[in-house]
Amino acid sequence: MFKNLNITALGFKASFYETLELASFGGFEGVDPNVPEIIELIEEKSVEKINKALNEKGLRWGGWQLPVSISGKEEDFKRDLEKLPSIAEKMRDLGCFRAFTWLAPYSDELTFEENFDLHKRRIRMVAKILDEYDCILGVEFIGPKTSRVGHKYEFIHDMEGMLRLIEASGADNIGLLLDSWHWYTSQGTLDQILSLEGKDIIYVHINDAPPGIPVDEQIDGVRRLPGETGIIDIIGFLRALKRIGYDGPVTPEPFDEKLRRMPIREAILKTSKAVDKVWSMAGL
Repeated sequence: MFKNLNITALGFKASFYETLELASFGGFEGVDPNVPEIIELIEEKSVEKINKALNEKGLRWGGWQLPVSISGKEEDFKRDLEKLPSIAEKMRDLGCFRAFTWLAPYSDELTFEENFDLHKRRIRMVAKILDEYDCILGVEFIGPKTSRVGHKYEFIHDMEGMLRLIEASGADNIGLLLDSWHWYTSQGTLDQILSLEGKDIIYVHINDAPPGIPVDEQIDGVRRLPGETGIIDIIGFLRALKRIGYDGPVTPEPFDEKLRRMPIREAILKTSKAVDKVWSMAGL
């Protein structure tokens, strides 16, 4: 496992080269490229120059946000899918093989079974394209009960359901994006993680939850830095990942308004210290 920085996950914007500098400043080991920006840079400069800049900072690639609307309208999905081969080819050339996305945990039009079939078909199509370019995909479930309230049909919102969908897709280059927040809000357990193999997980987010709020009342988008409150057992979470042999990026995603209001370098340093603390406590 390695400590990875996604600047957007902290609520900030920065260019690729600024992100490299900030990641190095914070002691991170990897970074996520912004797909539109990195493609422009590849065309403007070259893969070799981009990777040279990455390597000079002692960094590696984490993963990239899949630019395909898997849970969206059919016309949006088809439009995005047409562009995917070109993008996946460039990411392969860059050496950034891990892609990730998430699925909406509800639908107001489709029953669970209809939605399951839709996502099975779409994920299979995405996976086929990615596989042609040696890329793998991590899919994230959205755990909070509050994210499903008010919608007509519930959809997958826990690890068990997502693993069932992945298996049904029949693709062997798909796994989980496992977020400690969604694991916690879906009533996940350490035994669930320990039942997996390292290859079953493609990408990881870590964070904590605000105190004094029952798990079923937690609201997505209101979180804390990993280890800040101790509501989420992030130490057990990380130890379980180590035990099963997960070797990919671990990215803080706190969605904390107080952090967003800080100067960016101050926020990076605070985040880095939080990650280093739980890393050390987990024996990593």
